[in-house]
Amino acid sequence: MDTDFIFHPIGIIHSCFTEKFGIPRQTGLVPAARATLEILPPYNRDEAFRGLDDFSHLWIVFVFHGINDRKWQPTVRPGLRRHKGKFLLELSGIDLLDQTPVLDIKPYLPYADRIPGATGGFAADPPRPSLSIEFTAQARQACTLLEKTVPGFSDLVIQVLRADPRPAYVGTRSERTEFGVRLYDINVRWAIRQETIIVRAIEGANDGGGKVPTFLV
Repeated sequence: MDTDFIFHPIGIIHSCFTEKFGIPRQTGLVPAARATLEILPPYNRDEAFRGLDDFSHLWIVFVFHGINDRKWQPTVRPGLRRHKGKFLLELSGIDLLDQTPVLDIKPYLPYADRIPGATGGFAADPPRPSLSIEFTAQARQACTLLEKTVPGFSDLVIQVLRADPRPAYVGTRSERTEFGVRLYDINVRWAIRQETIIVRAIEGANDGGGKVPTFLV
């Protein structure tokens, strides 16, 4: 049996997550995480998305282009707009890597998609943040500057780090205590000290924001 398939994406994701490290494990864990789904020709037609603004959530069917894992949870919060001739869906609460190909979108229908009696097995409850967040004076100042071009950047940093993005293979008892996570084109350097995450530096923000993706402007 031929198991090779060719998919033609209808759009491409422009995400605040430009590397896999730091992406939340599920959607909704980082409400400040923003992305834009750019609809590609010939699918960028107004009539194809008429009425979509009335839905609070969408299912995004996408390709894991950066990893081989097939586990996914694609509900996100949408908004619809055009920008410089491009047909864009604004998304929040995402867990998608930048440049993710999108195959389809579906409106979330509460009467059909919600299952009140569903059980979650070993992941029945949402993760509870166990680490507090502190900023050095330098990092706090850099975040304040970034807020001028990327509103909510400080919240994004706090929410991403509070979810403890350290991979499982590192482990909480690992001797490794220094980490970095890339959000947009900004490198956030942080350290673990006992039960506290200390944001040490925001690299690339010295000019008041660095490069901000045009889809967010």
